Amino acid sequence: MKDNTRLLLFTGSYASAEESGVQVYELDRAAGGTLALVDKVQGITNPTFVNVNVAEGRLYAIGEKFNGEGGKEGEVVSFAIDPQSGKLTELDRISTMPATGSNQTTTCHISRDSQSEYIIVCSYHGGLVGLVTLDQQGLPVRLEDTAVHTGQGKMHGQDKPHPHSAIFSPDEKFLFVSDLGLDVIRKYQINHDTRTLEAKGDTLLHDGAGPRHFVFHPDGKSAYVINELDSTVTSFLYDNTAGTLQTVATISTLPDGYPSADNSCAEIALSADGLYLYGSNRGHDSIVVYAVDPATARLTLVEHVSTHGGHPRHFALTPDGAYLIAANRDGNNLVVFSVDRVSGRLIFTGNTAEVSKPVCVKPVYFPVMI
Repeated sequence: MKDNTRLLLFTGSYASAEESGVQVYELDRAAGGTLALVDKVQGITNPTFVNVNVAEGRLYAIGEKFNGEGGKEGEVVSFAIDPQSGKLTELDRISTMPATGSNQTTTCHISRDSQSEYIIVCSYHGGLVGLVTLDQQGLPVRLEDTAVHTGQGKMHGQDKPHPHSAIFSPDEKFLFVSDLGLDVIRKYQINHDTRTLEAKGDTLLHDGAGPRHFVFHPDGKSAYVINELDSTVTSFLYDNTAGTLQTVATISTLPDGYPSADNSCAEIALSADGLYLYGSNRGHDSIVVYAVDPATARLTLVEHVSTHGGHPRHFALTPDGAYLIAANRDGNNLVVFSVDRVSGRLIFTGNTAEVSKPVCVKPVYFPVMI
């Protein structure tokens, strides 16, 4: 027997509990990026974001449920991943954002630290960020602390806070939360003794930006946020000692002449070598590609590529950087592109998979014995 790996894609979708909202696909690299369905799971309402823990063989999917008082609240559902078959077995589910009365505290994003001590969830509608502990088996234990965002922005859609993602710094000393409603990226530290989130300051974006998702450069010296509301990307230089972001520049995600009012942005990702940055346009229905100058954090447009489906709410690069998979919510499909490592350009492979309203895709390698 010898060690080998298989490339599995874990997806989340808008779905009722009676529909399959979580899917597992295998991407066949030898066949040029074809997708084959391995498993699908029902029983979760709107599992729109997932997180994969390869070391422990765990999948975490956010979901939502009614609280019995007219409100909706967030939950996390945990699965065991069989590395041989790729199939999922539900292990546990816990409430992550309890709602009182008719409030909505459903979640939109989930992340995890590298030591698997915590998961972080963001409630877009509730204006909340939650800190959840994990046990030694990688199962969520309880919601330990909730950070409450207050205030509002100046533009339409910014009548209240909207935390949209929480991303750890490369050394995991800090946690950065992009708040679309406040036009800020808020920095937190986790107090491990008290298991609480401690706010440590804000980085302000321009009015009406709507920061959504955030990514650090592999060298840890710069960072980039995609702004949903005005279809831009803002780049920063990062001081990892102080945990501060210095704004460098803001650049449009759209071709010249395309009206930003007809578009909104969603996901952002960097190539593993940090030389290319990718972002998704919903409306123009494209992936924008930039060349990155790591020394200055400045971006240069390379191209716009059609996602071959409407509303690309999410996409991801495979760990080896060979493929990019776009999740088109309105196109009801996953679309596979190969990546030219030299130019950063995307080439449509012709490979797609039909899936209802996909909005998250996470490709990971799993070791298998053959």
